[in-house]
Amino acid sequence: MPLVPPAEVIRPAAAAGRGVGAFNVIQLELAEAITAGAEAAGRPVILQISQNCVKYHGALAPIASACQALARAADVPVAVHLDHAESFELIGQALDLGLDSIMYDGSKLPDDANRAATEAVAALAHARGAWVEAELGEVGGKDGAHAPGVRTDPAAAAGFVAATGVDSLAVAVGSSHAMTTRAALLDFDLIAAIHAAVPVPLVLHGSSGVADGDLAAAVRAGMTKINIATLLSQTFTGRVRAELAAAPELVDTRKYFSPAREAVAAAVAGLLGVIA
Repeated sequence: MPLVPPAEVIRPAAAAGRGVGAFNVIQLELAEAITAGAEAAGRPVILQISQNCVKYHGALAPIASACQALARAADVPVAVHLDHAESFELIGQALDLGLDSIMYDGSKLPDDANRAATEAVAALAHARGAWVEAELGEVGGKDGAHAPGVRTDPAAAAGFVAATGVDSLAVAVGSSHAMTTRAALLDFDLIAAIHAAVPVPLVLHGSSGVADGDLAAAVRAGMTKINIATLLSQTFTGRVRAELAAAPELVDTRKYFSPAREAVAAAVAGLLGVIA
């Protein structure tokens, strides 16, 4: 399958009440593992490159080009997405590189500023034929789990989508970024209420902290795009540690990255089965 626009992955899933897995890439090995896992499951997938990932690599182009190449060679539909971008400059670079899926994260801004900035990004990206995701209500976790007071209000979400014209919306419903245990408590009634109020697909960030059964329930309640990052890093790192503990003489990174990549591929295939 060729590299596909995100609408070809997200909209059919939303219409059918299925979830779409969106997994964050850090190194090339993770991108390869995510793609292999999607092929094993026979499911479409989204490769996500965050602003923090770009900072780690020093530039967007190398990792974005690698993900695009993997997508073009895949046996299943693969979209490539810029995740949690706060920089207008980075968004412009992504569009210039041919990325057609952008998440602008203005959730830390006051509501009026978030709305205005998101509307500007949507206008810019839509003029280039790109899909735009935004966030309303802050999905915390990097500096502490968010409180119920910052969860997304359904009426506010509907107004935000109408004003900005975004194509999908990430909402705060009980998950948190960077969780290393799967103990998040989602508000399924809130998910259903937002789903009923908002005419675009919903996105669950912080899904690494959500148990399999609750991920499936979130999709049934109205979530479509399921973002997962930390769980893959845990899987990869755990397997590397195990390989090095078993053979501390190893120095060839291929010897311990290969089994770690296979472990991540298996995890991705399993998660895609949960949300399908």
